[in-house]
Amino acid sequence: MDYIENLNLAYNNFNNTQIPSKFDKLTNLSYLNLSNAGFVGQIPIEIAHLTSSLLKLHSLSVIRIENSNLSTQVPEFFSNFSKLTSLRLSYSGLDGTFPKKIFQVPTLQTIDLSGNQQLQGSLPEFPKNGSLRSLVLSGANFTGFFPNSMGDLKMLSRIDVSSCNFTGSIPSSMENLTQLVSVDLSWNKFNGSIPFFSMAKNLTLINLSYNQLTGQINSSHWENLTNLVNLDMRHNLLDGTIPPSLFSLPVLQKLQLANNQFSGQLLGFATISVLDTLDLSSNHLEGPIPMFIFNLRKLKILSLPSNNFSGSFPLNRLQQLKNLSSLDLSYNSLSIDYNTANSSDSSFPQITTLKLASVRLRRFPDFLRDQSHLSNLDLSQNQIRGEIPNWIWRLNNLSQLNLSCNSLETLEGPLLLNVNSSLSVLDLHSNQLKGQIPLLSQFSVYIDYSRNNFNSSIGTDIGDFLSNTIFFSLSSNKFHGSIPGSICNAQNLQVLDVSNNSLSGLIPQCLTAMSGTLAVLNLRRNNLVGAIPESFPGHCSLKTLDLNGNQIEGQFPKSLANCTMLEVLNLGNNQIADTFPCLLKNISTLRVLVLRSNKFYGRLGCPKTHGNWSMLQIVDIALNNFSGEIRGKCLRTWGAMTGDEDDDQSKLNHLRFELQKFTGIYYQDSVTVTNKGLEMEFVKILTVFTSIDISSNQFSGSIPEEAGQLKSLYVLNLSSNAFTGVIPTSLSKLRQLESLDLSNNKLGGEIPAELAKLTFLSFLNLSNNQLVGKIPSNGQLSTFSAASFSGNKGLCGIQLTNTCNYPSESPDAAQKAPNHHREINWGVISVEIGFTFGFGIAIGSLVLCKRWSKWYYKAMYNILLKIFLSWRKELIVKVPNSMAKCQTYRMTLLFSNNDIEISLKIMHDSKNNK
Repeated sequence: MDYIENLNLAYNNFNNTQIPSKFDKLTNLSYLNLSNAGFVGQIPIEIAHLTSSLLKLHSLSVIRIENSNLSTQVPEFFSNFSKLTSLRLSYSGLDGTFPKKIFQVPTLQTIDLSGNQQLQGSLPEFPKNGSLRSLVLSGANFTGFFPNSMGDLKMLSRIDVSSCNFTGSIPSSMENLTQLVSVDLSWNKFNGSIPFFSMAKNLTLINLSYNQLTGQINSSHWENLTNLVNLDMRHNLLDGTIPPSLFSLPVLQKLQLANNQFSGQLLGFATISVLDTLDLSSNHLEGPIPMFIFNLRKLKILSLPSNNFSGSFPLNRLQQLKNLSSLDLSYNSLSIDYNTANSSDSSFPQITTLKLASVRLRRFPDFLRDQSHLSNLDLSQNQIRGEIPNWIWRLNNLSQLNLSCNSLETLEGPLLLNVNSSLSVLDLHSNQLKGQIPLLSQFSVYIDYSRNNFNSSIGTDIGDFLSNTIFFSLSSNKFHGSIPGSICNAQNLQVLDVSNNSLSGLIPQCLTAMSGTLAVLNLRRNNLVGAIPESFPGHCSLKTLDLNGNQIEGQFPKSLANCTMLEVLNLGNNQIADTFPCLLKNISTLRVLVLRSNKFYGRLGCPKTHGNWSMLQIVDIALNNFSGEIRGKCLRTWGAMTGDEDDDQSKLNHLRFELQKFTGIYYQDSVTVTNKGLEMEFVKILTVFTSIDISSNQFSGSIPEEAGQLKSLYVLNLSSNAFTGVIPTSLSKLRQLESLDLSNNKLGGEIPAELAKLTFLSFLNLSNNQLVGKIPSNGQLSTFSAASFSGNKGLCGIQLTNTCNYPSESPDAAQKAPNHHREINWGVISVEIGFTFGFGIAIGSLVLCKRWSKWYYKAMYNILLKIFLSWRKELIVKVPNSMAKCQTYRMTLLFSNNDIEISLKIMHDSKNNK
């Protein structure tokens, strides 16, 4: 055993055995490989004690412990192996902080820590002329900056730090790394410009995608990269034009620049190219799609969606791209040229993915009939009319079909026999289809027939065709009859939406029992009757329950408390008679609660508990029979509304449910909110939007001061109740408030002047209360009309016909100003101002004198003060007809370095011409 130099136990099955601790007996060991052997536990310290002699300790050069489950920290003693050349610890469940000293071992050539998600660390300053050739940290939790000394690693050929958390700019010293072959810095937070790699002539891979890089691509820095095979800079902030020279790199196969800010026209050279992937999607490219693309004979993937390309795209030119398998031209301003004369449909390449959404298609392209390999077809948001042809169902490999947002009217029959079994995704929403729905095979996973004119009943056996379906929508059609019980056979359903139809009868009890798997149940706006079934299971997974706009009665189902992940509960516009649903008080995920227009009664809130609705953002309990006082502690539990107005709102997320098995496909929640006096349907619910509507109930007492703590509130409607007392000044703290309705109550006192601080307030209704005093004329309150204040006999102000009378400042002033209405005589003003200006011109040279200048400005100021400030509050000014439509007339008088600005608010009175 003493003479063993190489020990390789890799690819054995030690059944989660601890790593042996007797390595100190192997005094000549230089190679140790324990990879893929099933070892677990900590790395034994005996490895560091292979010999008491420092000279023999240096013999260990290779350590490989990969694909294990060590769940331990990396020991710092690895840095003692002064002849260590290779350290491979990938996917070994390492945690803790990686010792920086190991990176600085002078002999180290290869280090691989990839796949250790719990392993933290940062890069040190590297030694000059270090031996490191391969640095692989992908998937580990390394942070911090790239050290500038990275450029001293002259032998470095491979860098892979993808999916780490590095920040800062990529050091310019990396241009000194002439031996680089592969660079992968993707999925980090690097910023700044792209480094120069022109000296690394052996580079084959550059992946800088999913960072925050800025600037332009300089063509001269890429011309020497004649061995570059893959260039990926997707999802950055790069701008400018795309250099044509990139298309002439001799061995470049993949060019991916999607999701940047590139602009201008796409130019290129008519050179022989081996490019097989070109992805320029989601930029600002414009002009026609250049013809040189059709000379890229090796091209397999062409992705140009979401740009500003225009002009005609000749479909027949696709015949030149014999290897093309994926084409995406969606969301441009293109028009498709159907001219395929002198060519047969069989001469087109066999495409697997074809996406032509929003390209002004008017019919189905004929060449699709022979696309036997086609698996994904998207022709949505076009202008295709008429019939869906039967041949489309006979494309044997078709698995995803999206024909939504067209003007299709019928389906060529028969509807069942020719539907192929491989079709798992069918999206026909937003067409004009009528009759019965097409039945699919049991392999269908996603089916959307919403927003059409289907006018039949739902087949009694519909559930037998949905055994694998996770999304099924029939919303916004004309379906009638009852919801068939067979729908409960769809045991994998995550989303069921049959809203906006004419369905009647009871809600099947088995339907609510399905909520162990069901996440979204939307039965809104039908004619359903009876009570909500008391059958929500203990493992309820519901996130959205929307029964708004039916004729449901009875009480609130107690078993709904089992749905502890509930986010949206909308029971509005029914006939449910019960008290406030305190049984939901422990559902901390609840965001939207709509009980509007039912027969709920009693007090708002839950006694003897503070509740846990920290995410609640929309509350609508209007048009019920709630009564009593509003307790301030109830409002304090609505945490999403109490966030500070300075909180970051740049992330405009919205409520949605992401479907399993379909990355990037969501179900969007929607809600109708009374905002600014109008009913508005929000088809997306922003998580930053907050609203409270408790109008048309029987609430009494004063408005609690705690309402001022709802700093993130956008809409507050307390109208048509019996509130008394004064308007709390704390409402001035609601700096995000856009709509405030306190009308039809018994509020008294004056309007708080502090409300003028609500700079975002665009709707205000204080009408029909018992308010008194003058309407504050400053700030935002001065922008509202009389309708906002009518029905308050004690109010006065410029918005109302009953204007306010104020005592004069002195008896002399009272004689000169017997009425608070003043008319400015523009003739007198012109004489006085003319005299002042004339006098100023006459003594122009003296104005430059400090003493005369001071007198002149003082005289001008006194005249203006006399004209405009002798009346304390208001002026009624006769103005020229040309100014009659203006709200404000602003006059600025310029005197050398002193400006006097006068703003007159024009209130036009057609009867008195004022």
